[in-house]
Amino acid sequence: MKQLLMLASSALLLAACANQEKEYDATGTFEATELTVSAQQSGTLLQLSVEEGDSVIQAHEVGLIDTTQLWLKMEQLRANRLVIGSQKPDLQKQVAATRQQLLKARHEQQRYQELVADGAAPAKMLDDATSQVQVLQRQLDALTSTLNTQLSTLSSQQAATDVQLSQLQDQLQKCHIMAPITGNVLEKYAQQGEFVATGKPLFKLADTHHMFLRAYITSAQLQNVRVGQRVKVFADYGRQQLKEYAGVVSWISSQSEFTPKTILTDDERADLVYAVKVAVENDGYVKIGMYGELKF
Repeated sequence: MKQLLMLASSALLLAACANQEKEYDATGTFEATELTVSAQQSGTLLQLSVEEGDSVIQAHEVGLIDTTQLWLKMEQLRANRLVIGSQKPDLQKQVAATRQQLLKARHEQQRYQELVADGAAPAKMLDDATSQVQVLQRQLDALTSTLNTQLSTLSSQQAATDVQLSQLQDQLQKCHIMAPITGNVLEKYAQQGEFVATGKPLFKLADTHHMFLRAYITSAQLQNVRVGQRVKVFADYGRQQLKEYAGVVSWISSQSEFTPKTILTDDERADLVYAVKVAVENDGYVKIGMYGELKF
C-alpha cells in the first residue's frame, strides 16, 4: 500500500511538472565582441603592459615595438631632403644677367631704329641690333626652360622623399600598440623582450561590458520577435540561480539552420531554428560562455 501511494505521488508530481509552463522562450550562451591584436611591425617587443584579466581603454597605448631603425631611416631621409632643397636653383638670380643684356640690346635696337629713320645710320646696324635681341631672347628662353626642368625634377625628388617619410611615420606609429576597444584581456600570446613579426598575435581582447545572448527560436516564435524589441534575459549560474537583465534584440538571422545539439528551444522537435542576438549591458557578473535564458 505504501509503495502504491509513493507511485501515485510521483505520477502526480510528474504530471504537475509536465503541465507547468516554461519560464523561458529560448536558451543560449553569452558572447562578446572579441578582437585579436596583432603586431603591425616587426621588431623586439620592448613593452607589453597587459595581463590576462586586465581592463584596457580604447586608444590607450599598451605596448611598444623597437623603433630605432625606423627613426634612423627617417633622419637619413630628412637629411637627403635638405640636400635636395639646397640644389634648387634661384630662377630669378640665374636669369638676371641675361635679362639685363636683353634689356640693353632692346634699347640699342630702339636707338638704331630712330637713327635709321632719320638717315643717320645704315640699315645694317639696325639688322645687327635686331639679331642681337633675338639671340638673347632665345638664350633667355632656353635658360629659363632648363632651370624650370631642374627645379621640377628636384621638387619631384623632394615629394618622393616626403612620401617615404610619411610611410616611415606610419610604420613608426604602428610600433605603438594601441587598444582597439575598451574591454578585458582574455589571452596573452607574447612577452616583453620577444622578437615579433608582422601579423603575430599579441593578445586577445573582448568587450565584456556589452554582451550578447545568442539564442535560437523556432519559426512559430519568429513572428513575435523583431529587431529593437525589449526582452528579459536571465543569466544562469546553475542550481536554479538566475539573475535578470534587460535586453534588446539586436539581430535576427535571415536564414534558418538545423538545431544545434547544445541548444534547447521551446519546440524541441523542431529541426530548423533561427539565431537571434540580444544585447545586454553587463554588470560584471556575466561571463563569456555562460548559459542564459530568454523571455519575450
